[in-house]
Amino acid sequence: MLNVVSIILGAVAALFLLLGILPLLGWTIWFLVLPAALVGLILGVMSRYRGGVTLNVVVLVLAGLRLLLGGGIL
Repeated sequence: MLNVVSIILGAVAALFLLLGILPLLGWTIWFLVLPAALVGLILGVMSRYRGGVTLNVVVLVLAGLRLLLGGGIL
């Protein structure tokens, strides 16, 4: 059950990440993507299966890369 919730949160975070790639919408990464992906990662770690963990780690890495390239992390 925790893995399903983790995958759902990761998918929602990935959709918002696609929105946050657009110029002037990078703030969605800080307020929508990172919290959802972190909660999904925590729930995925507590689960027996690793699909949710993998999805959320990929979303977090891509969000961090977008923030780094866009100047959101100095």
